[in-house]
Amino acid sequence: MNENLERVHRLQERLKKQQIDGCMITQNVDLYYFTGSMQAGYLFVPKEGNAVFFVRRSVIRAERESAVTVEPLGSFRSFGERLASLYRSVFDPAASHKVKLAAEFDVLPVQQLKRLETVLPQVEWVDGSMIVRELRMIKSPDEIGHIREAGRIINLAFEDALSKLHIGMTELELMSRIEWFVRQHGHIGLMRMRGYNQEVITGMVGAGEAAATPTYFDGPAGGQGLTAASPQSAGRRPIAANEPILIDIGCCIDGYVIDQTRTVVIGTLPDDLLEAYGKSEQIIRSVESRLLPGTISEQLYMHSLQLAHAAGLGDHFMGYGDDQVKFLGHGIGLEIDELPVLAKGFSYPLQRGMVIAIEPKFTFPGRGVIGIENSYAITDTGFEKLTVSREGLIQL
Repeated sequence: MNENLERVHRLQERLKKQQIDGCMITQNVDLYYFTGSMQAGYLFVPKEGNAVFFVRRSVIRAERESAVTVEPLGSFRSFGERLASLYRSVFDPAASHKVKLAAEFDVLPVQQLKRLETVLPQVEWVDGSMIVRELRMIKSPDEIGHIREAGRIINLAFEDALSKLHIGMTELELMSRIEWFVRQHGHIGLMRMRGYNQEVITGMVGAGEAAATPTYFDGPAGGQGLTAASPQSAGRRPIAANEPILIDIGCCIDGYVIDQTRTVVIGTLPDDLLEAYGKSEQIIRSVESRLLPGTISEQLYMHSLQLAHAAGLGDHFMGYGDDQVKFLGHGIGLEIDELPVLAKGFSYPLQRGMVIAIEPKFTFPGRGVIGIENSYAITDTGFEKLTVSREGLIQL
């Protein structure tokens, strides 16, 4: 069976299990996941029967790309009537109860939901976002293959950047070199995030105190950025000797992202930062030993917290002060911020097909951020490391 159709089938199984009559998919990434096309429109998936992708634009391209049936959306005012006509078993006018449909409440604008409520007054809308996110949490071999390729390319870009890195080079120049390289090798130019108001460029490159500048981005390292209109990642600060350079970068191949961090220094680091870097590697090695099917995701975070506190670095772990983030890692795939999250309250057992970025980092205000991040695919017996760049503190 086509992989997109298999995903639709798995969605239908979840709908039946939760006694939901159907699901309306509206977000670009989710549309692509289930249809293979990222055209503007609505994918309606009944709990039984064939899904239909109602496309506003471009119908021609959707017909060429989509694994499911495509129909022109036409007038939105008549959308409800068309659905009722096509899916009589779902929208039964004689039924005494409302039709229960799921939608991705985590990303669906309120205005758009109100429009759907207007044309489908017989519907009770419920939140289906976790159904969709949990389905996407388990990757196929093909999906993992795209992430593996992204890891290969980001390694080439990293080595190219190191060959050009020198004292006086600005963070922006270093970031631009990385972005140029990955674009030349197939990076689509986007690193998508699902979280509301969360954005990411190709990553976070920052040196010295600039890397430790806090910002709105939900991560342990912020970065100065170029302006308050883009307050993250690289700025125009020149890179100096004997300071930590955090190179937290990604690449997106065929829609799928890799996430990787390495710490670099031109010269040597102060002893306390060098020791903290060593602790970040000890944490990631210890967590790797627990990357086994059945391990509960939040346990990995709690374990890393214990190790950071035992090293006397708990106040600096994953940020500092009010700007500390409360996770160790996150799922990756079509988006940077997928399930499972390695954080308190997330009780997902690891299972084959999950892809997780693990990023133990330490933030020192006024001095810099150090750490390491790898991306892993969970296998039947453990893991495959998808990031292949050399590890250890890289001294130039």
